[in-house]
Amino acid sequence: RWRAASMHRSCFFQCWEPGDAVRCFDKQYEHKGRCCSRCQPGERLVSECNGTDDSVCARCEHGHYQQSWTKERHCAPHDICEDNAGLVVKTQGNATHNTVCQCRAGMHCSDGSCQTCLENQPCQRGFGFVAAKATARISSPCEPCAEGTFSNVSSKTEPCYPWTSCEEKGLVVKVKGTNSSDVICESGGRSSLSVLIPISAAVVTCLVGVCIYCLVHTGKGWDTGRAGKPSEFQEPQQPQEVEDFPVQQTLLGGQPVAQEDGKESRMSEQERL
Repeated sequence: RWRAASMHRSCFFQCWEPGDAVRCFDKQYEHKGRCCSRCQPGERLVSECNGTDDSVCARCEHGHYQQSWTKERHCAPHDICEDNAGLVVKTQGNATHNTVCQCRAGMHCSDGSCQTCLENQPCQRGFGFVAAKATARISSPCEPCAEGTFSNVSSKTEPCYPWTSCEEKGLVVKVKGTNSSDVICESGGRSSLSVLIPISAAVVTCLVGVCIYCLVHTGKGWDTGRAGKPSEFQEPQQPQEVEDFPVQQTLLGGQPVAQEDGKESRMSEQERL
């Protein structure tokens, strides 16, 4: 029985090799038959684990970073944004992330790695610079301004801007925008007056014309009625007075003869003779 046990133990040590029987978790690594903890992001390994102690880690030194769980003893250095290459810092690096560089304003990446930058060509009026498409472009990525946007300058950096919203400002569109000019707005009151004034003038003109027409035709009818029918209120005509003249009586053959005053009577003269 002891002999069998001794043979079994001997076979175990002879057949076992480090790494064959040990399976570690994702945040661990195998070291000499043991599972040691990896160092968390922002740290580096100082010493391996042993029979009594776990792995020893330390924070990454300034200007270096470690982005994932690791068993590495050194952190990676941050990228340097070379000014001579046209690069500037977009996001400053820390213990867990690398520094992110980008091209200066007015420049774009010369290739996909963006280690160097090239000068942009100016985008003409009606065209805008598309920053998102500056990477891996040999020439400046200028694109025509889409409907509803405009660019009124020649620039290496200016994108297409959206038209001004007149409605948001409580105004109305006076002049529609183009790909090289913005919308021109105006007050809604002016627009209403510009419409109401001509309409009001037309209505007043029509009313005046109707009034004149009615007055003219009503006057003609009134005159015609007066001519055909005597007015009930016409004053009665006074009888003409006959002027009485004094009458002188003369005798003609012994008969009195009437004679108006102021006229000579020849008959009386003959009678006198």
